[in-house]
Amino acid sequence: MSETRSVETSAADIETAIELGLEELGVTRESVIVEIIEEPSRGLLGIGARQARVRLTTAAPPRQERPPVREPLEEEAAPSPPPAPRRAPAPQPQPVGESEMDEDARVGLETLQELLERMHIRAQVEVFRAAAAEGETAPWVLQIHGQDLGVLIGRRGETLSALQYITRLIASRELQRRANIVLDVEGYKARREKVLQRLAQRMADQAVRTGRIVSLEPMPPYERRIVHLALRDRDDVSTESVGEGSRRKVTIIPQR
Repeated sequence: MSETRSVETSAADIETAIELGLEELGVTRESVIVEIIEEPSRGLLGIGARQARVRLTTAAPPRQERPPVREPLEEEAAPSPPPAPRRAPAPQPQPVGESEMDEDARVGLETLQELLERMHIRAQVEVFRAAAAEGETAPWVLQIHGQDLGVLIGRRGETLSALQYITRLIASRELQRRANIVLDVEGYKARREKVLQRLAQRMADQAVRTGRIVSLEPMPPYERRIVHLALRDRDDVSTESVGEGSRRKVTIIPQR
């Protein structure tokens, strides 16, 4: 089982520092959370300039420590341990056929397939009904499958976000209302969500332990929402989005 690893790097700007850290860890951008330790500063006429300093932390499931096993003495009876209860695996969503789709799903599927064809990308699209969040209508998930589809994800999922925006825009015009659809590529968003949830908890623990505000790297809106939701039930930290545009990021604030 791989361990969580962390590295700190410095460079003239944040992006270069992140790239150095990724190279040192030998991982991709999607598998780490970036903490911005210090923002870069040019200083006055080059005097007092500071480099950007960041910390990259990889994701790894927590290790389960097993208690030591005491061998029974000869005169002791070694009772058989009761069978561990089996936890039923969470049901996996199943793709639906065209007859089960509503108008949002059908129009979204047709729009996406046409866009992929115009992009000369050979891929298959499966349609799922996502689980509904509290107070929200469950969206349709258009899951794209195929070979070498990293081009559809892009750096930090930016290409996938753009493709989703265009698909929603065209489908919404066709429907004359907002299309309730979400795009994913080979389960990328689901994997990224688990990484963000685990590392958000670790960064919250760090904020509490050090008594310092922890700033994460700039994220798109849906990733910031994952971090906010992952920590909303904790009473020892609060979260806040700060910054503008593409530089908007989540800060984790320890409660005094």
